[in-house]
Amino acid sequence: MALSTPATATATMTDQASEAIASALRTLDAEASGVTALAAALQSDLGASFSAAAGLILHARGRLIITGLGKSGHIGRKIAATFASTGTPAFFVHAAEASHGDLGMITADDVILALSWSGEQPEMKNLISYAKRFKIGVIAMTADAGSTLAKAADVALTLPKAREACPHNLAPTTSSLMMLALGDALAIALLEGRGFTSVDFSVLHPGGKLGAMLKYTRDLMHEGDAVPLKPLGTKMSDALVEMSSKGFGCVGIVDHHGHVVGIVTDGDLRRHMRPDLMTVSVDEVMTKNPRTISRDLLAGEALEMLNSAKITALLVTDARKPVGIVHLHDLLRAGVA
Repeated sequence: MALSTPATATATMTDQASEAIASALRTLDAEASGVTALAAALQSDLGASFSAAAGLILHARGRLIITGLGKSGHIGRKIAATFASTGTPAFFVHAAEASHGDLGMITADDVILALSWSGEQPEMKNLISYAKRFKIGVIAMTADAGSTLAKAADVALTLPKAREACPHNLAPTTSSLMMLALGDALAIALLEGRGFTSVDFSVLHPGGKLGAMLKYTRDLMHEGDAVPLKPLGTKMSDALVEMSSKGFGCVGIVDHHGHVVGIVTDGDLRRHMRPDLMTVSVDEVMTKNPRTISRDLLAGEALEMLNSAKITALLVTDARKPVGIVHLHDLLRAGVA
């Protein structure tokens, strides 16, 4: 019985890794071809149906109900979540469960988006009948324009035919990705059509890092006596005491109107280090016209400003007057960075 040597085992593992990578590349190539075909279809026959579907959802008085089975159902759940988080009230109803009471979740003011690659699932029959009975708009997302679902729908989004990434052309892979991509495209078209802003987005995403990024500077800044400030003409010795006591590594300098005109930082101290530094005024040491931010700036934008300027703190101003200060550590604690 031949024993494999370490060199043979290494070669076998390398061959297996190469085969896995080659398989992955074939999968990505197949799925990319599907998305490319979808983009081409949107520029031709699918475009009119896409616009009609967007208009039907946009002008609905109720919600968008997304339904499907199997892999189409899983994709439908994700699409529903994307719509809901981008300004279009939506939720998922399982096509089979609809016939066992969940039809009661759908009202006459709603619009149904039904996902089925074949368009022939028998479980869709009762849902379609219900929609017709109560005059509920139906959008079909399917690959067969002649299917039962497509013919029953008010708008049919017919996806182009595409080969699955599965070598047997069986497992839903490319088809699932195309449905997901078209759903995302529809959600973003509606987001833009509604004028949905980052402020609206923050209302729907209060948790996690995304929620932290969508907080405002006013939610994180230090105010009142915590803000290190000194007037023009202050001796550097007094400014240094203010810097040390407040702990932000800087002190803002204001004129007699109370407007921010400069800032003294740890870096300024190093650049102006000399024997008489403590006796000169802040006017000689400060950096003039420092960067400041508004209290209404998103925390994510404040972080970008700190990173791009390679600084650790920013004064918050209102009409050039200091109202607060935000430090990089505040953003870290809030989960922004």
